[in-house]
Amino acid sequence: MSLSPLAAPLVVVLSALSLAGPSVAAGPSANPAVALHLADCRLHAPGAGAGIAARCGRWSVPEDYAVPAGRRLDLNVAVIPTLGTRRGEPVFVLAGGPGQAATSFYAAVAPAFALVARTHDIVLVDQRGTGGSHRLACHFPDDLTLSRTGLAELEGLSRNCLESLDARPAHYTTSVAVRDLDAVRQALGYARISLYGASYGTRVAQHYLRRFPDAVAAVILDGIVAPTTTVGPGMALDAERALELAYARCAAAAACHAAFPDPAADLAASEQRLAHGPLVLEMADPATGANRRVEFGARELAGSLRLLTYTARTSALIPLLLHAAAAGDFRPIAAQFLIFDRALDDEIAYGMHNAVLCSEDAPDFGRADRAALAKTFLGTVELDSLAAMCRPWPVGERDADLKAALNARVPALLLSGEADPVTPPAEGELAARGFQDVRHLVLAGQGHGQLGTGCVPELMATFLSLHSAHALDTSCVERVRPTPFFVDYAGPAP
Repeated sequence: MSLSPLAAPLVVVLSALSLAGPSVAAGPSANPAVALHLADCRLHAPGAGAGIAARCGRWSVPEDYAVPAGRRLDLNVAVIPTLGTRRGEPVFVLAGGPGQAATSFYAAVAPAFALVARTHDIVLVDQRGTGGSHRLACHFPDDLTLSRTGLAELEGLSRNCLESLDARPAHYTTSVAVRDLDAVRQALGYARISLYGASYGTRVAQHYLRRFPDAVAAVILDGIVAPTTTVGPGMALDAERALELAYARCAAAAACHAAFPDPAADLAASEQRLAHGPLVLEMADPATGANRRVEFGARELAGSLRLLTYTARTSALIPLLLHAAAAGDFRPIAAQFLIFDRALDDEIAYGMHNAVLCSEDAPDFGRADRAALAKTFLGTVELDSLAAMCRPWPVGERDADLKAALNARVPALLLSGEADPVTPPAEGELAARGFQDVRHLVLAGQGHGQLGTGCVPELMATFLSLHSAHALDTSCVERVRPTPFFVDYAGPAP
């Protein structure tokens, strides 16, 4: 059930990066102050084969820091020790979602950190409620169809999820998670660390910097949520902007425009076809190849488009898929929806996702411009669904300054995609105001998350070695171009 406003489907990341992880030594940290015992382990991602060698351990923290003698949680921690002789500050990698585990995220994108890992330990802490840190998983019916699910039913499913959890979700928020991160930093004996945050992980990184400024050497924020932003109310507007950019880019590409002269009209025709209710499609399952029946309605169509805009690579399919749907064949775009939905359900711990979103963002949903949302292809239904999902959930721990602007002195490298449908460049510009030594790079035609794009891995490694954003030569990003559009199923146009 893909309602998460920030989570990029893992399959999108996998399509952009090789899964061969770096070969690492399994020796202990060089810091003699280590209190957390680490042992050999391997990190795995779907299709990753033998996985990535690491050193893993567990660190106990209170579920409620106000009651240190009460129930405790074991955080799942993994360290990939650097092979280099010159050691920079360790880099803590913070995953998105909310609800994705840092260990599985890193296992999927490890090649993008290969240069950073030559001189820095990589540290992964599954945020409480994700991965191996008491994952708050919710299980929804296999036959759940968004187009047939009313707000009352969605609220009931969310209540069932809440009641099934062996946890007090009020203590699984960002404000608590940053205390966990610092506890692990101290347990590993690190005086200062650098942070890489992706999507929701940028909120965690910025709040950690707010709470523990002396412990941070540098930050890289990728797909940025500005500190003052409420996630949710702008989701439909940002997705509409990304879709319109895809339309404009198709119109400017001769082969795409010739094949698909009016994608917006194709979308309107597809929406009209689904206005009377979902279709029942007979199609091959994209994962197994087995024949199956799929209900595909207006909400599935809108959700597919939102997820397709997440990367330039998947955006390149949009005109082709809409044209096929307008001609009556919804199976290609339905296949994309199934791929994305399955990836999200596998990766996102929806209990933790709800604990964060319902505490930190849902209380401010009332500020949304509903008239503006109604004019978008997503409309108000996604925001209303998120609000319904949050109604049963308790409002958890939220520091009073969680949404305050930053005023940080550490160097910061900020990465945005020009066509990001969920954290657009305006978010990066807003976040950049909170740093004194900052570079905000906007990559042409790109979507959500720049980790594996062009020269970004080299820029990250150089930035962390320079400890300066102003001194960084970023001219290489000017050569980044989006993926050409598919004009048929054989691939992009030459």
